[in-house]
Amino acid sequence: MTTRRLYLARHGAADAFGELTDIGRRQAGLLGERLAGVPVDAVWHSPLPRATASAYELARHLPNAPVAEAAELVDHVPYVPSVAETPPSWVGFFDGYDETEAASGQRLAEALVARFAKVTDATAKGSRPGTHEVLVTHAYPIAWLVRHALDAPPARWLGLNSANAALTVIEYRDGLPPTIVMFNDTSHLPRDLRWTGFPEGIRP
Repeated sequence: MTTRRLYLARHGAADAFGELTDIGRRQAGLLGERLAGVPVDAVWHSPLPRATASAYELARHLPNAPVAEAAELVDHVPYVPSVAETPPSWVGFFDGYDETEAASGQRLAEALVARFAKVTDATAKGSRPGTHEVLVTHAYPIAWLVRHALDAPPARWLGLNSANAALTVIEYRDGLPPTIVMFNDTSHLPRDLRWTGFPEGIRP
């Protein structure tokens, strides 16, 4: 059976200007060490500096994997829910989002799914029965891909948080629904590097 496995990773910890910090580099490097045993075919990254730097840092452990930018992985709000769909704690977050911004985010979300959330013709024609791709991106695109894989309502991306350098794996197979292999796993990080970027109120 032909498969496509996506290894989704949020970038490492960043500063207030969106640049990767020393902690973020350590996190990305440790994630690269974890993925070193995977036959990675490609590393894709968001255009934003914190994701780009994280991708090249982890790719030092994946010497045979090409690294390239994918515009669809940029940080964006994939879906602005209606008032009826919005949990009370999220109402303030969407203040100021107009229809143009919401439509732009939704187009990006659709492009993200169209490009990555399926088994492609190139996958099916490859020399191996499946491909392995690392996507270094942001919390919201990861939440959207997880929501899509679960075939959940659009508003269910809300609250699907990812810690910095956490690993989420989704597998796509011909003729079968996607499988969430793991979500927000940080077992490759020492305790003091886990859960950065994750809401404090719900950390374990």
